[in-house]
Amino acid sequence: MESTQPQLPGSSPDEMFPVLVPEHQARVLELGRIRKVMSGETLVEFNQLPTKVFVVVEGKLDVFRVTDDNEEVVAVFGAGMFTGELNLLSGRRSLTRIRTAVPSELIEIDREVLISLLQAHSALSDIFLRAYILRRLELIARGVGDLILIGSSHSLDTFRIKEFLTRNYQRGE
Repeated sequence: MESTQPQLPGSSPDEMFPVLVPEHQARVLELGRIRKVMSGETLVEFNQLPTKVFVVVEGKLDVFRVTDDNEEVVAVFGAGMFTGELNLLSGRRSLTRIRTAVPSELIEIDREVLISLLQAHSALSDIFLRAYILRRLELIARGVGDLILIGSSHSLDTFRIKEFLTRNYQRGE
């Protein structure tokens, strides 16, 4: 894995981008399926509802921040790593684009199945939820979000809304 992963204070790349042990990969595979993909295939599209989660068995995925049709790599997933962040669980649009960097073999699992799995398997739940929360916080720190707060910076009401959004892992511009 490349060492280009972002890092928040108080967290480590291993927490934000953990590698699932073979036992956990096998558990995910029980409810998912193996998918072989070619280089350059888009798995998750920016601003679309994500319906799948991918665990990399072999290969590499690039995660892009998309702004004005420009792409910036914000993370790279290697073997044992999985896609997603809090928007996946909440059913909101993806804030990133995910594309295969090389031909890859993935475990593909439907979003609803993942949610059920996380409710039933505490060890996997701990790993996925911690990673998803830390990833969301990193996206907020980088100014990546899906809302814009419009209001006067001198307005108490605007300030209250901004504070509410911040507490709820959103960022108002």
